[in-house]
This record gives sequence, C-alpha cells and structure tokens, in this order.
Amino acid sequence: MLETVLLAVGPGDADRSNQLAEAVLEIAKPAGATVVLAHVFTSTEYDEVLDRLDFDRTVDEIDPDAVASRHSTIHDLQAILDEHEIDYEIRGAVGEHGPSIVDLASSAGADRVVVGGRRRSPTGKAVFGSTAQEVLLSAPCPVTFVRSE
Repeated sequence: MLETVLLAVGPGDADRSNQLAEAVLEIAKPAGATVVLAHVFTSTEYDEVLDRLDFDRTVDEIDPDAVASRHSTIHDLQAILDEHEIDYEIRGAVGEHGPSIVDLASSAGADRVVVGGRRRSPTGKAVFGSTAQEVLLSAPCPVTFVRSE
C-alpha cells in the first residue's frame, strides 16, 4: 500500500511545479498517501537562498526544513495540495541533489519518489551527470520521472 510519496524539487523546478503537482496528485490522492515536499540545495544554493530570504545568520544553525518551507516552489505546491486536501510535510536538505534525494526517500520511508527533469543527450548525461538518473538508479522505491515540456 502506498503511504508516503516524496516529491523532490530543486532550483530548476519552479517552471514545472504544476506538472509535478499533477503527477503527485495522480499517485497520492487515490491512495490517501502523505506527500513529503522535499527541497534539496547544494551548499552554494543554500547560502544564496539564506541571503535572498533574509534569514538571520547569527543563529547557530538554520534548519533546512525551515528554509525549504519558505521557498516559492514549495509554496506553489502547498497551495495545490491544500486545494486537494492532501496531507503533506516539508523537508529540506543540503548536499548533492541525487544522493540527498535518495537519503530523504529512505529517511521518510517513501513508497514512491517523484522527480522532475529535462531531456538530455547521452553525451550530456555522461559529461554532466543527471540527478534524475542517479535517483532512478539508487532510490529505495519506485521513481516517477516528470519530464519538462
């Protein structure tokens, strides 16, 4: 039975939040599953977001969950899930995108992971790597890939 769906978003997903939300609704709503909205930041992205969102850096440690909850893509997804009465929680992580998504899926006990991506040539994947490809190969559960239009 499907209980937990992890929807992983990152900096490039703002323009496809509606597509990601539709995919999650198709999976989570019929099962009554809880959605974990997960935003993963590299260290550089995290520092930029802390500055942009005016976090108080004098605090010893800033919780990545709090940072993720203030991100606009998460806000957009929350509104859609609220509209459809889907239970959700928000998680943030700092690290390399692929391994962090896999770690979040494991720690959340996800039964399914949903990730977005774009079409890339085989050479592009070999030279630059692919977060979605890493998640597809390493996740502890099935993965749904949502390709950008």
